[in-house]
Amino acid sequence: MQAEMQLKDILQSGVEITDRALERLLPPITQVPASIHGAMRHSVFAGGKRLRPILVYEAARTLAKGELPHGIEDLGAAIEMLHTYSLIHDDLPALDNDDLRRGKPTCHVAYGEAIAILAGDALQTLTYQTLSALSCPARVTVEILRLISEATGTVEGMIGGQVLDLEGEHSKPTPESVRAIHRAKTGALLRVSVVAGGLYAGATHHDTIRLTAFGRKAGLAFQIMDDVLDMTQNSEQLGKTAGKDMASDKATWPAVFGVEASRNDAARLINEAFAELEPYGDHADGLKAIAQYLVERTH
Repeated sequence: MQAEMQLKDILQSGVEITDRALERLLPPITQVPASIHGAMRHSVFAGGKRLRPILVYEAARTLAKGELPHGIEDLGAAIEMLHTYSLIHDDLPALDNDDLRRGKPTCHVAYGEAIAILAGDALQTLTYQTLSALSCPARVTVEILRLISEATGTVEGMIGGQVLDLEGEHSKPTPESVRAIHRAKTGALLRVSVVAGGLYAGATHHDTIRLTAFGRKAGLAFQIMDDVLDMTQNSEQLGKTAGKDMASDKATWPAVFGVEASRNDAARLINEAFAELEPYGDHADGLKAIAQYLVERTH
């Protein structure tokens, strides 16, 4: 029960911290041009779980021995903006062609395709504007910028993973192709959220190696369970269109290994991720709780 309460507090606090920062950083809907600011806010405030910012905060707490460093909410908000930009573009007719996201109409359904494309572009731009003004030493800011830009790029980054995902449709998935897609499309941003949070809190070279390994394993476990949920839950439970991966013949973990083996793989990866955090003792409990939630969630 205590662990459940701790997780609930972490999730709720993370959402509140992130949303306050996002409200401050995003232009108001009254700001001209109002249409794009409305579209940006429509997607950003559509009810996301803020898992990536929460990973930022808990990684920072792990390194800062339970404290949340001043100003880190801007780092969390920036990564959430980057994540939302990717969702807006993923949902476009030319890509996944989805009309439901977080239980609400997708951006292009609500605002039209042209404004949705520009809203995604604007969120990406605002991400780097926000990152450049972080309240940490300049060398740390530059390193965070470098890692995040790599994690969203074409070489084992989010955009490259999206391309592999698109090109893998309607062809028989292999273990190698699924691992490559998952490592890049979703895993890279989850991993860098952990590492960036640690760097903001003063991570050493050895800390960064541990956090990178943790983030890589936890990120893969998250995507495996996302694939499982797409096959086993309905649209109302997921808050997005269920069965899209199967309908598009996408390369998913269950398509290659089966649902039960996928669940087992996710659980094994989380246990391996936990091992990376042993040197931090109880200070890593929050980060472990979030990682466990990644594989036990139902939506």
